[in-house]
Amino acid sequence: MEMNREKLCPSKADVSSDSAYHCSTCHDEEWSNTSRGRAKSRSLSASPALGSTKEFRRTRSLHGPCPVTTFGPKACMLQNPKTIMHIQDPASQRLTWNKPPKSVLVIKKIRDASLLQPFKELCVYLTEENNMIVYVEKKVLEDPAIANDDNFGPVKKKFCTFREDYDDISNQIDFIICLGGDGTLLYASSLFQGSVPPVMAFHLGSLGFLTPFNFENFQSQVTQVIEGNAALVLRSRLKVKVVKEYREKMTVQNGIEENGVVSTNLEKEVGKQIMQYQVLNEVVVDRGPSSYLSNVDVFLDGHLITTVQGDGVIVSTPTGSTAYAAAAGASMIHPNVPAIMITPICPHSLSFRPIVVPAGVELKIMLSPDARNTAWVSFDGRKRQEICHGDSISITTSCYPLPSICFRDPVSDWFESLAECLHWNVRKKQNNFAVEE
Repeated sequence: MEMNREKLCPSKADVSSDSAYHCSTCHDEEWSNTSRGRAKSRSLSASPALGSTKEFRRTRSLHGPCPVTTFGPKACMLQNPKTIMHIQDPASQRLTWNKPPKSVLVIKKIRDASLLQPFKELCVYLTEENNMIVYVEKKVLEDPAIANDDNFGPVKKKFCTFREDYDDISNQIDFIICLGGDGTLLYASSLFQGSVPPVMAFHLGSLGFLTPFNFENFQSQVTQVIEGNAALVLRSRLKVKVVKEYREKMTVQNGIEENGVVSTNLEKEVGKQIMQYQVLNEVVVDRGPSSYLSNVDVFLDGHLITTVQGDGVIVSTPTGSTAYAAAAGASMIHPNVPAIMITPICPHSLSFRPIVVPAGVELKIMLSPDARNTAWVSFDGRKRQEICHGDSISITTSCYPLPSICFRDPVSDWFESLAECLHWNVRKKQNNFAVEE
């Protein structure tokens, strides 16, 4: 028995040589008193108390569903300095302010007379009771009902105005308030191509899947947000780069160029144009007005994965999974899931199912060499443009998510939206058996 105990229990020298193994890349993990790969104490966020013998308890972490980045005594995850995003427990996503917010952007749905009174009440509350600087789009104040209101005139003079695609307000806004439907949130996302301030969206539109707040008690709700008492859901966006080849037509007379050479190509490549977009819902590539099937190649990290033959393809975020992608038959994904969804539009194939790929991969979409027609692309339903042979669309996860303020919490808000807006799993309940007396 004594011999077996000596074999089972390593010597103190062995313990000291194997203990306290520390990987320089896993700076968030501190191992102590490790023997044969078994840790007695470990900390993810703070160093453990000296002499602590408590068993390790899994805690919430910024590193995703599994907070452990080390595997066994010597294996670890290689840290990538180009990390796209961190995954946080939805229950721990809370808003906080480094400094009290002073400027707010108010976005109102255009051409909706029912929003004029809520817009005025909100602006009066922000300027007179909270002494905040209110930014509004210039065309909002051009509404006759606002321009001709003498009582609203003193408040309107305090506004700061801007014009879309002309004025850059990205570094001047502390948080955003949207009045309208889901389109106001998409519009707010398009105004910020980099970091996005927190967005508080009031449901005053038709659908309201992304707008959880009701306007009846807006004073108390806005006050709680200003005080930092609110939950957040980080809605990932797509970073899209469109590369288009510029071509110009050469002057040809009777099929012969000026130097006397017979012309075989009437177009000449002269350069490339690069455009970038931040997309909250989806990138849609479709066949446009053509009667032919679209024929586009989809690459993932440089490898051809499939050719889409049908009406087109949708590349969406989890937020966009409940929009066009859901109408095309895709699954619905919670916004906290780090993923990109690829959904075909009316594919001419029985086996072409929507797929979900990891966030951070790079998708590239191009016209197939034998495509009969061009394709068209749009970004959240905007900036629609034609894609020709040689053009490319690169899509990956953006490092600038949209922080949407929750009414309750990320999970409750999402399921309530599914039930109220989409009537998810709504049916008459099955009757139970009658109990025989």
